[in-house]
Amino acid sequence: MASYGADEAAEVIDWLLAGDVAVAYLTMRDLLHHDEPSLQRRIATEGVGAALLAAQRPDGHWGRGFYQPKWTSSHYTLLELRNLGLSPDHPAARETVGLILAANLARDGGVHPNPRAEVSETCINGMTLNYATYFGAPEADLVSLVDCLLATRVADGGFNCHHRPPKHSVEHSSMHTTVSVLEGIHSYRSAGYGHRRDELGDAADTAVEFLLRHELFKSERTGEVIRPDFTRVHHPPRWHFDILRGLECLALMGVPQDPRMDAALDLLRIRRRADGRWTATVWPGETHVPSDSGREPSRWATLRALRVCYRFEMRDGRLPGTLGGVGTSR
Repeated sequence: MASYGADEAAEVIDWLLAGDVAVAYLTMRDLLHHDEPSLQRRIATEGVGAALLAAQRPDGHWGRGFYQPKWTSSHYTLLELRNLGLSPDHPAARETVGLILAANLARDGGVHPNPRAEVSETCINGMTLNYATYFGAPEADLVSLVDCLLATRVADGGFNCHHRPPKHSVEHSSMHTTVSVLEGIHSYRSAGYGHRRDELGDAADTAVEFLLRHELFKSERTGEVIRPDFTRVHHPPRWHFDILRGLECLALMGVPQDPRMDAALDLLRIRRRADGRWTATVWPGETHVPSDSGREPSRWATLRALRVCYRFEMRDGRLPGTLGGVGTSR
């Protein structure tokens, strides 16, 4: 597809800045490289962020507690608030993180909706580590969670919720679980936590290699698409993997551009509309706030896709096949 010039790029950026305050804040921070603390503080009092916080129950939880219902539970609400860019020191989010880590530990040290469970879910553990470290959980409360994650590495370098050694083992990792754990490891290490830090770094390296060996959406054995859903763009991603979430994770972690990303980047370009924006497919389920319509351009999907493109396709201030040099009339 043809490249966009500075005027078209500025139009898309202005459109993002005119959206929800969280989109505006992350656009400023990640695309225009200008952090606005005052804008970030408004996430708690305006738009989607305020709506999510208003849905918190008096006991500190959302939904029916830690993990139910799927998208309105404390777990997924905290994950969404983290991805919105809510201030890491927000007391409401910190309170609920503390409740989860105090009351939802399974016997293996990970988290589980049933605290009497013998084994936890690796995917849930990765997501929990992601938002718990973002919202500043004490390191002592994360030790068993880290130990549990490291004990569930699969021999191929990634992670899989069905891998529960020594009783239950699998030989192949899950893309869903691997990206969830990678996001958690990145958040943990970025926040400066020290427990088994180097081992987590090694685990992240092998997990990244697992994603790249699959070119983010292909079977390593046959080269065929693993699942059609992997080639589409979804927002919010929840626990699901797709090419955008995978590329976004690699970009966030500072992984150097690799030829094994090219097919996924090409798919992301194909998904772009003629106006330089992206639409998003929505996973079904009850939500606190309405999700973007799959027929209209999504500010969230566009922001996330541009973060990937700016990281992996920037050439001399231009983005081949996506947008031209970044500019804004504001």
